[in-house]
Amino acid sequence: MSEARTPDLGAWHFGQSDDQIRLMTKIARMYHERGMRQRQISEELHVSQPRVSRLLKRAVEVGIVRTTVAVPSGVHSDLEDSLERRFGLREAVVVDAVGSDDALTLPLGAATASYLEATLTGGDTVGISSWSATLLAAVECMRPARTTVVDTVVQVVGGVGDPRVQVQANRLIATFAQCTGAHPVFMPAPGMLATVAARDSLMGDPAVTRVMDLWPRLTLALLGIGSLEPSPLLRDSGNVMAHADQQLLRDAGAVGDICLRFFDADGRPIDSAINERVIGISAEHLLAVPRRVAAAGGERKRAAIRAALLGGWINVLITDVESAKALVGASIDKDSTPGRRLP
Repeated sequence: MSEARTPDLGAWHFGQSDDQIRLMTKIARMYHERGMRQRQISEELHVSQPRVSRLLKRAVEVGIVRTTVAVPSGVHSDLEDSLERRFGLREAVVVDAVGSDDALTLPLGAATASYLEATLTGGDTVGISSWSATLLAAVECMRPARTTVVDTVVQVVGGVGDPRVQVQANRLIATFAQCTGAHPVFMPAPGMLATVAARDSLMGDPAVTRVMDLWPRLTLALLGIGSLEPSPLLRDSGNVMAHADQQLLRDAGAVGDICLRFFDADGRPIDSAINERVIGISAEHLLAVPRRVAAAGGERKRAAIRAALLGGWINVLITDVESAKALVGASIDKDSTPGRRLP
């Protein structure tokens, strides 16, 4: 919205007559408040159209015309800007939703669907993590694109072990492919094996290596952020990590994970034997993806979200308003560098 008003011009008044200031203000009001075209103003005031154009431009420069943006209710652009500045994000989307963690799944999913519909314009190779209730909600909210907007969508971590997880992963990727016209590529393996030997054996399978060969080509990754405390959806699936593994991670300082790559409160990777049992994208390959989008919120995940931001694991965040406020208000250790790339 543009407002035409006469400010205290101060030094700007120097070298300009009162008549020039008066004419500049009059033209500004005719153009911005009455909605007149420059040609109409020129004819009515008997002033050349180029001069009208110059005076309108000058009115902006000296502050007679100031542009303001009226932010609608439910839009949190200030919070989004603060998140982007603090954590070095490419973009933040703050959803006007409150409630329990479970109640946030659908609004976060709907916001993610809108973000993807607006930003998928063609040529992307997309990686999707296998287990995320929010991403499932997102693809179910997406409207089919009229043209192909994604070349390939590939699973970047196996199912967590239970066949029902792989079914959900297949549903997630298949639905995304249907909406975007992408060619789907599934990972025919669990995400975590019981032993390193079992993992090494599967990693040599041609069906698995064909999927892994696509990971360096990703241009976009759609990610869930996990906490050590499993979500109700994951708990109900029978895929909760063994207690001994959870304790091992806690002792190492882990607060969350992305694609089963665990990190501490500052976003630093946890070096543990569990890494050697995972079939999923490595931290190095993940951090090389240009656009890394996570949709996550709720009190249970806030420590993990903050750590993922501090470690630079993601560069686009879609979250709820209360989590955004908590993240912006949280103090940052002086030794931490928000948005850094991990070695």
